[in-house]
Amino acid sequence: MNTAPPIAVLGAGSWGTALAILLARAGRPVTLWARNDAHLAAMRSARSNERFLPGIAFPEMLNLAPAADMNSIAGYAHYLLVVPSHAFRQTLVNLFQARSKASTFVEAESLIWGTKGFDPETGILLSEVAEDVFGKDITRAVITGPSFAKETAKGLPTALVLACEQASEGERLAHWFRSPGTRVYPNTDLVGAQIGGAVKNVMAVAAGISDGLGFGANARAALITRGLAELSRLGAKLGGKPETFMGLAGMGDLILTCTDDQSRNRRLGLGIGAGKDIQDVIKEIGQEVEGYQTTRELYHRAKNLGISMPITDQVYAVLYKAQDPKLAVRQLLEREPKSEG
Repeated sequence: MNTAPPIAVLGAGSWGTALAILLARAGRPVTLWARNDAHLAAMRSARSNERFLPGIAFPEMLNLAPAADMNSIAGYAHYLLVVPSHAFRQTLVNLFQARSKASTFVEAESLIWGTKGFDPETGILLSEVAEDVFGKDITRAVITGPSFAKETAKGLPTALVLACEQASEGERLAHWFRSPGTRVYPNTDLVGAQIGGAVKNVMAVAAGISDGLGFGANARAALITRGLAELSRLGAKLGGKPETFMGLAGMGDLILTCTDDQSRNRRLGLGIGAGKDIQDVIKEIGQEVEGYQTTRELYHRAKNLGISMPITDQVYAVLYKAQDPKLAVRQLLEREPKSEG
């Protein structure tokens, strides 16, 4: 009999489902919570998430919770949130309220998230939102790194990072996600890991625009490299560590998202570069495109901090100021040369 405490995964999109499958395969009892009743019913019937991860069966250790009702998971001690960044705060508030009304009180021990982005209301990191809602006592961690949901769910070789400021807790939580095909490295740089996961989505939009315009591999390499410089500047300002930006949570995730068409953010850029309407491309993708909203939050955060982020500036101009994509990329590539640092 498995005596490991269960974990509730909130968010039944592709990445939330993939992480739930990963946890279950590693022997952790998992309950997957979905917001939509019809989606939940379909998953119950098929024992898979055919909408987002077709053909990948749920392990026996993965259970499903009633949709829209958090009472069934209010008594858990461990949670994993994988909802869009714009829904992160409200989902946490709803969970906290459900827990306060639970008939049996269980101390919330750990809060992990696989969401990549900033709080849209304030521009702060999601770790700060988690502290706002649940306080400082709960263990907070983010799981991130170069990964696509379908490959992770299939058990293909994947390397992830679990960042938690408490080293011993981080190692314990990282162990929950490990399996023969998945390596999970602990990291204590909670800030840096979040910066890497958020900023790379904006850079992927830029790389997609460039490729959609037919500017070639040279331009893409330049954008990725200078994108890493922007990511590192912001991360350093906010207290992140250089080694994080050069590792899986930074450079690794950046390269993957900018170069593979499984990336929704890259596909948004490709569509824009091909001359399509932005909202039409988002509708065509049919899932959350975090880079769209993150661009706005990142742009304003950089301005407030006085950090030079020219790629972010141009992506913001394309997405929100109707800037011509070709002009935006050319302005980046034709900027006055300075020291590469």
